[in-house]
Amino acid sequence: MPTPHSPNQNHLLAALPAAEFESLAAHLELVPMLLGEILYEPGTQLRHAYFPTTSIVSLHYVMETGASSETAGVGNEGVVGISLFMGGETTSSSAVVQTSGHAYRLERHLLKQEFERAGLFQRLLLRYTQALMTQTAQTAACNRHHSVEQQLCRWLLLTLDRVSSRELVITQELIAGMLGVRREGVTEAAGKLQRAGFISYRRGHIAVLDRLGLETHACECYGVVKKELCRLLPNVR
Repeated sequence: MPTPHSPNQNHLLAALPAAEFESLAAHLELVPMLLGEILYEPGTQLRHAYFPTTSIVSLHYVMETGASSETAGVGNEGVVGISLFMGGETTSSSAVVQTSGHAYRLERHLLKQEFERAGLFQRLLLRYTQALMTQTAQTAACNRHHSVEQQLCRWLLLTLDRVSSRELVITQELIAGMLGVRREGVTEAAGKLQRAGFISYRRGHIAVLDRLGLETHACECYGVVKKELCRLLPNVR
């Protein structure tokens, strides 16, 4: 039987005390998140915040040439649309669904209203924003200083943390777009990980066979991002 949908599948919403959650619950709308769906583009007005439950959203920076790379990912640990409560309203990045599933969305004026109550919801969102900033900074450093193989390990581990399955439905072309590298580089890196017995790859699917192997093979960037999330949001798992 499929698992019933619940806002508590998003760890930020699950961390709210009953009184604060009840003021939000009636306004949360369950929406499907389709692979490749664009939630917002650079410079456009955001209308909703999204709290992913079973989906993952990739935040991209898009260059003038059309080339892009992922700056951070958001899954059931967080929220998409931080500029709504940070006061910016728009952003220079885009948000694209990387892994299909579901999310709960909240209209922007309701998000601001709840944020301005200055309760636990506000503190959770601000702490999450700091964790997201850490992820963005670490991603930039990782892309500059570490091999494609290490970047792929980091990306796979962060993705595994957000899904219930060890099999990911994604193409090498999409991964290359996330990492901002050539597809041939991803093919070579995935081949090395497969030969090491860490993953099994077939067209459009990656199955993780040895998570510990990925962790020992990855650079420090995965651990930095994970540790900071746990430090800032110890009740968000």
